[in-house]
Amino acid sequence: MITLLDYGAGNVRSVRNAIARLGYTVRDVQGPQDILTAEKLIFPGVGSFGSVMQRLQKDGLVEPLIERIRLNKPFLGICVALQALFAGSEESPGVAGLAILPGQVKRFTTRDLSVPQIGWNGIVLHKESPILKDYHDQKLYFVHSYRASIADVGPDWLLATTDYGESFVSGVEKGNVTAFQFHPEKSGEAGLGILKNYLDSQGRESITVRPALPVTTEKTHIAKRIIACLDVRTNDSGDLVVTKGDQYDVRNEGEVRNLGKPIELARRYYEEGADEITFLNITGFRDFPMQDQPMLEVLRRTSENVFVPLTIGGGIREFTDSTGKHYSPLDVAAEYFRSGADKISIGSDAVYAVEEYLQAGKRSGKSAIEQISFVYGAQAVVISVDPRRVYVHAPEDTTHTTIQTAIPGPQGERYCWYQCTVKGGREGRDIDAVQLTSTCELLGAGEILLNCIDRDGTNSGFDHELIRQVRGAVSIPVIASSGAGSAQHFVDVFLETDVEAALAAGIFHRQEVPVSEVKEAMRRNNIETR
Repeated sequence: MITLLDYGAGNVRSVRNAIARLGYTVRDVQGPQDILTAEKLIFPGVGSFGSVMQRLQKDGLVEPLIERIRLNKPFLGICVALQALFAGSEESPGVAGLAILPGQVKRFTTRDLSVPQIGWNGIVLHKESPILKDYHDQKLYFVHSYRASIADVGPDWLLATTDYGESFVSGVEKGNVTAFQFHPEKSGEAGLGILKNYLDSQGRESITVRPALPVTTEKTHIAKRIIACLDVRTNDSGDLVVTKGDQYDVRNEGEVRNLGKPIELARRYYEEGADEITFLNITGFRDFPMQDQPMLEVLRRTSENVFVPLTIGGGIREFTDSTGKHYSPLDVAAEYFRSGADKISIGSDAVYAVEEYLQAGKRSGKSAIEQISFVYGAQAVVISVDPRRVYVHAPEDTTHTTIQTAIPGPQGERYCWYQCTVKGGREGRDIDAVQLTSTCELLGAGEILLNCIDRDGTNSGFDHELIRQVRGAVSIPVIASSGAGSAQHFVDVFLETDVEAALAAGIFHRQEVPVSEVKEAMRRNNIETR
């Protein structure tokens, strides 16, 4: 029996599913006493440091957690749960942590890399651990903006470190108490193996400090991510299908293109080695009560067998359903997180939020970006941008940020700007991609999914000019999307831009280019991959 500390924030379903997949039964903490009596406790930290600690205080769980650790009872902390072991965090000034370890968790200060760190990185062991046995040399999934300093962790606690511009603590362990900065439940088969080692391990009655391993100069490197995207909608018969459009038109001879069932395709991509799966709900289902949303069931069933990050987009906004029940963006996001999503993608509503911000000159605190980021952290918010080229003869012909392009316009124009669109690309707005992405970062977004209407469905490769412009305007990770037609296109975008990830849909769905072929092409070109 494994006891799970589910305090109602973020995606805990994935941990629950991973435990069940490994053959163990899960029960939830119902009160403070369960913290002390649990045979094995897993604390999956999801959300911001402040929201986690405030919830633990409210539920009376802080002192029992401290006591459990003092008593050396089996404990596994994940992500923010590792950070909670420290005295505090820059993320939430004035909020006290468990103070098992001294010092403050601080934001990454690297200038050359995007923050948050989102993706697959390695670990360097500083002492042996039965929990990491056989898996310490694998890439594992990280998603965080704040990190613990090695200087605050003595040799009796330091288990593993990772490099992301700087070295930071990625694992601590003392006796039966272990915590990781990475997410084993999102780290594929390697992560499941690590969880199994913890679940199968026999606790040690006394605290035995293992000797440190020889000092090493080994550095870890974050991998470039390959993401499979599934555009999901109902067809004319009412069935939920994966479709794909050409420049956002999903119909062929009047019928919605049906490229497969979302749950089955997602599992196939996981098995082929995709680093993440993204669902874009292009129907929206905004008129249905939350409990009837078909995408919730897709997420629940997908997360039972897919142990890499899941992103969901579409309908993440304030609305009132057909029964008259009102939902805030936070309500909708919370339901998606509880159903298995790790990140929320916001499209048209991000454009409207930026327009309101630019008009008012200040934050409202009411946008979906701000609400979700405040509770769940910036890493949980992805902005899906749908821009198209608008050509001009000279930069002074527009107030928007232009580039000099190598692809002339229909009248021979040598300059263009990227106009953001809403409603699935059907309506252009007077805002450019740089304004949108930089403002969304200011509002709290943690990642950009950068589409390109001009390249969508063309199989002509990613728009490197657009990617370079946006990548230079933000300090958060960017995912290149639209136009991939071959494995070489992925190689090109990683070699010629600083983008952190690349996404494709149609070529994966039609099995024209499998994920494994893309990964192999990356390895041949010395591009770090999982």
